[in-house]
Amino acid sequence: MLAVKRKGIEAVMVIVLFLLETTVFHYFEIASVKPNLLLILTASFGFMEGKREGMYVGVLSGFLLDICFGQYIGFYILFYTLVGYANGFFQKLYYDENIKLPLLLIGSSELAYGILIYVFQFMLQSDFHFLYYLGHLIIPEMLYTVILTLIVYQIILRINRKLVEEEKRSASRFV
Repeated sequence: MLAVKRKGIEAVMVIVLFLLETTVFHYFEIASVKPNLLLILTASFGFMEGKREGMYVGVLSGFLLDICFGQYIGFYILFYTLVGYANGFFQKLYYDENIKLPLLLIGSSELAYGILIYVFQFMLQSDFHFLYYLGHLIIPEMLYTVILTLIVYQIILRINRKLVEEEKRSASRFV
């Protein structure tokens, strides 16, 4: 029952952050760059809860992006699933108190996201201005996302702590 509750709360978080990213954060664009809230969420659940949870959140996030903005169904699903899976490898190194690892992992995930978007949406269409995209889009979006991670990550962390506490209380009842 708690697994269903966790999945439901994670799905609601994906929907809320998707709506915030696509509506409210258009007003907070800086130089046509907005933060990637779904990437923050996917990476966070990857290193907090492991590969499976990261992949689950990644599939949901990618599915919403593919349906609304993707040229092809599956591109964002694949990428976000891989982000959740890759960040799941760092679950053993993760501690709640340490903010450096989440910032590093989310920043590197955002950098990989920007480079893959460039490769598949620009370079394959004969647009070879990588340094322009790197300086004007990829790095500013990465910095904006990492800065916003300081706030959004704390909210995600609190929600996850409550879910973990509830799971522990429920498990102790059966012992």
